[in-house]
Amino acid sequence: MRIVAPKPFLFEAGKRAVLLLHGFTGNSSDVRMLGRYLQDQGYTCHAPIYKGHGVPPEELVTTGPRDWWKDVLMGYDLLRSKGYEQIAVAGLSLGGVFSLKAGYTLPVKGIITMCAPMSFKSADVMNEGVLKYAREYKKREGKNSELIEREMDRLEPMQTLEALHGLVAGVSESLPRIQAPTFVVQARQDDVINPDSAEFIYNEIKESNKQLKWYEKSGHVITLDKEKQQLHEDVHRFLEQLNWKD
Repeated sequence: MRIVAPKPFLFEAGKRAVLLLHGFTGNSSDVRMLGRYLQDQGYTCHAPIYKGHGVPPEELVTTGPRDWWKDVLMGYDLLRSKGYEQIAVAGLSLGGVFSLKAGYTLPVKGIITMCAPMSFKSADVMNEGVLKYAREYKKREGKNSELIEREMDRLEPMQTLEALHGLVAGVSESLPRIQAPTFVVQARQDDVINPDSAEFIYNEIKESNKQLKWYEKSGHVITLDKEKQQLHEDVHRFLEQLNWKD
């Protein structure tokens, strides 16, 4: 079965723009509903897709955070090239980590970081997560279990995961450099990352305009979970109180 690769999206509306960033092993569909909601509220939204994502897992493990950060920068530059000078950034999981990095490396109006890890579980646990993703992708391709396992034996994600660990450590150390308003979102039922990361982010950021909200019924992919409508409204409310120059 041929899997149609997801595509980046650009939903244009008003002069205020939001760069939307997906998670590790995810794609733009992670943030599409949020993008449509914000477009309806007058915000232009763009979501890139990181290199190696939304394609066979063999391509994922040949890429790493440097490649993905380039895609974030290209997404930001795309918005600027189209005349959007005021940009906020919002991201889920790995996208939340990149949102925080953008907060101290790029001019941004505000940051929304959702279920972003500031530490990782053991390398073995992370490795199993990638292998699970790979098996599910191959099943959707229609491959039988014997072929899947042969291909899985050749998959080596550890180098990518080590680089990912380094990215998170670097961002964690740099949080005090953030000077943009920040909304920290965390799902209480998150079983992918340590939810205590949210408290760490909130406490380490020195910017006075910061918020932390817990969503009691949601899991890690909070943008697609039970409280997504409330999340949409909260993100919009946060964006509305930023210092936009209309």
